Amino acid sequence: MSAGVGTSGMPMEVVREVREDPPEELEESNWPPKGGYAWVAADGVSRDIVSLERVSAIDRVCHGQEGATEKFFYMYMYHFSQLHVRLPFDDFTIGVLRALNVAPTQLHPNSWAYLQAFRILCESLYLEPSPYAFLYFYDTRPRRPATWLSLISRPSISRLDAFSQSFKHFKDGYFKVVVKEGGEPHFLNADGSTKFPFSWTNNPSRYKDMGVEELSAGDKEVVGMLLRFVDKLPTKGLVRVYNSVHPIIDIEGNMAQSGKKNLALF
Repeated sequence: MSAGVGTSGMPMEVVREVREDPPEELEESNWPPKGGYAWVAADGVSRDIVSLERVSAIDRVCHGQEGATEKFFYMYMYHFSQLHVRLPFDDFTIGVLRALNVAPTQLHPNSWAYLQAFRILCESLYLEPSPYAFLYFYDTRPRRPATWLSLISRPSISRLDAFSQSFKHFKDGYFKVVVKEGGEPHFLNADGSTKFPFSWTNNPSRYKDMGVEELSAGDKEVVGMLLRFVDKLPTKGLVRVYNSVHPIIDIEGNMAQSGKKNLALF
């Protein structure tokens, strides 16, 4: 891979080949490796709504849609192999990307982990995950030129522990997700505009110390419930639940490890 700076002022990446992290590197990071490529379509994608296409040597993850005859966005392999993201996105994921004003590949991997953990935590508590209830717990500091956007935990209120996973070579493995006609309602608005940024943006949203008064009544309910947790919850453990045969048992196990007072809330 070679890197540079594009005319838009964004970092540019040239992918010479699409590949996943070597199994030994995933083993180092304690994430289960998943070999091959076909499993993405089989495990994480509804084939009637999107098609997956390999990138060419001239494709860059931060490229726009100029000259494209079809709607598409990029996804990293790690989204599926390690974070259990699925297509189509649900309203929560779409809302977060829209609120942050970033494309899927523009949000840093560790921040995707927070998103995935927050969803499974809310669902286990029979709460509706919402974008602003999620973002209440984080700040953002967009940089220029634009690069990957990271969510920064607010120390005094964060309820998910720091996720310091090193996603080695995550930039090397990505592909195009092309929206089929049957998938348009999932990704496009009635006027044909996209429901979230398909391409990298120059102006990701900045969040700093969001106040409770900025939240809707529903968001306040979610935030209030999560603030009842005394100890921070294991982000990595919650993400692993997506790949679990017995999710409820595993969630309760994570709660027990983080403190008996937390477990009492279930």
